[in-house]
Amino acid sequence: MEYNTSQKKLILPEYGRHVHMMVQYAAQLKDRDERNAAAHSIIGVMGTLQPHLRDIPDFKHKLWDHLYVMSNFKLDIDSPYPMPAAEELVDRPDIVPYPQVHIGRKHYGKILVEMIREASKLEDAEQQKALVQLIANQMKKTYLAWNRSEVSNDQIMQDIWDISDGKIKMEASSIRFFENLDMIAAPAAALSPASRNNPKSKKKRIIIRK
Repeated sequence: MEYNTSQKKLILPEYGRHVHMMVQYAAQLKDRDERNAAAHSIIGVMGTLQPHLRDIPDFKHKLWDHLYVMSNFKLDIDSPYPMPAAEELVDRPDIVPYPQVHIGRKHYGKILVEMIREASKLEDAEQQKALVQLIANQMKKTYLAWNRSEVSNDQIMQDIWDISDGKIKMEASSIRFFENLDMIAAPAAALSPASRNNPKSKKKRIIIRK
């Protein structure tokens, strides 16, 4: 008995060993007409084994390309499509460059860091303060998402000062921070559907009627 582990590695394993043997047999035929007939028969079997290729445009072309690949580009037949070049199939695509940006405080994210630097360029003091207030509250939410311990408003403003290279210096008392951030700092279990459906975990709603 021959095991697959002791046999030659398949070029396209999705077609199975029997199809590869059929391709090898067709490539060894001396008569060209017999090779052409064998190739068309093999294409029919390949299409049956890979029905998902029917959803691909030019799926017939894909099957013929696979046939050539399994024959190591040695199958000399009258194909309805030209034989693809081996170099085109083995060439690896170019590596997509990934931007490497150093962020000193990664828990805030790249966007918040860029917003702080843009805010430091504003000349209008009121606009800058309004933007810093939005940024500071978002930074507090982001901080609590990573670290569920308490974070001081002074620490947030200190981080803004550091990220802006000292261009934004505001006291925490001058910024209106949202203090109702309990849901962000709460454990994940408290926010689970089971806890939301628990009557004991629901707060009583107070309705004031006039």
